[in-house]
Amino acid sequence: MNSRLHHITNAMTTNGWDLLLITDPKHVYYLTGFASDPHERFLGLLLTHGEEPLLMVPALDGDAAAAASSVNNIVTHQDTDNPYELLSKQIQGSIGTMALEKDQLTVSRYEQLQHFLPARAFQDAGPVLREMRVRKSKDEITKMKRAAVLVEEVLTQGLKQVKIGMREIELVAELEYLMKRLGADGPSFDTMVLTGTNTALPHGVPGMRQIEQGDLLMFDLGVYAGGYASDITRTFAVGHIGTEQERIYNTVLAANEAAISAVKPGVTYGSIDRAARAVIEEAGYGPAFLHRLGHGLGMDVHEYPSVHGRNEDLLQPGAVFTIEPGIYVPGVGGVRIEDDVHVTDSGVEVLTSFPKQLTVIG
Repeated sequence: MNSRLHHITNAMTTNGWDLLLITDPKHVYYLTGFASDPHERFLGLLLTHGEEPLLMVPALDGDAAAAASSVNNIVTHQDTDNPYELLSKQIQGSIGTMALEKDQLTVSRYEQLQHFLPARAFQDAGPVLREMRVRKSKDEITKMKRAAVLVEEVLTQGLKQVKIGMREIELVAELEYLMKRLGADGPSFDTMVLTGTNTALPHGVPGMRQIEQGDLLMFDLGVYAGGYASDITRTFAVGHIGTEQERIYNTVLAANEAAISAVKPGVTYGSIDRAARAVIEEAGYGPAFLHRLGHGLGMDVHEYPSVHGRNEDLLQPGAVFTIEPGIYVPGVGGVRIEDDVHVTDSGVEVLTSFPKQLTVIG
């Protein structure tokens, strides 16, 4: 049994769980080494006290699971089978407390479990898994560094494609082509390229707007590499920009650097958010910083923690999250500067290294 499975079986004892069913494909990968997107089909890892872990996969994934999984007991199901009924045949006796990932469970799947695996009580395994995942191992950090290197190379080469008159969506296509060509598994989220006043939309959708002289040009992109995500935002000037746009940029940069400087074990996530927000508020743009400072990063591009001013959880070594302050002024434009940071035993390691000083392109 690998160390992660050993850790979570110990948690089962501590929490009084008789059975644990894992159905999130990322958690199955995290605990077994088998990566899969089962689509609508059932994928599950079943853990019970004193029994060998059982991995149930669609029949078409049986060979792949056998080759990749650290779990040897693999059961397959056909499309015509009811996987919950098959799963119930693997369990001897009644079930006391069953732990599940409540955030991953649909109502229909819960009803199937209640029918075929009726337990006296259900509990949420999410907090235990969250605490396991927040402390990234050396191997996970290595994978995340590779994802950061890849996305920065994509951005470097993508900037060479920028031309006056080019549409936002055309540049998105160029960037996502580069991701695959340079060796990434694919984008970790929908790539964002916004230009001009569209940059004032924090979650704007790239469209047909053309790049023009005097625009701010924002790139928000990330890749998956080896199952782990990167996420970076950089904003550029297309030719000469106005005085207010430049002031906004310098304010966001100062906020980004203030937040990074505040990162160390034992401080709260809220204090990191407040360090950045104070810089922006002092410059008079407080209401234009519309979102939290950042989010956790790992196998998911958005995971625990949520880095906002009311999160009083303490930073611990191994945590990885984004720092991405922004200012968005309708009719003028917006700036966001985002880095991925790793909490070390003594401070912070910034995984992203793309230059942040205001750069003029075009």
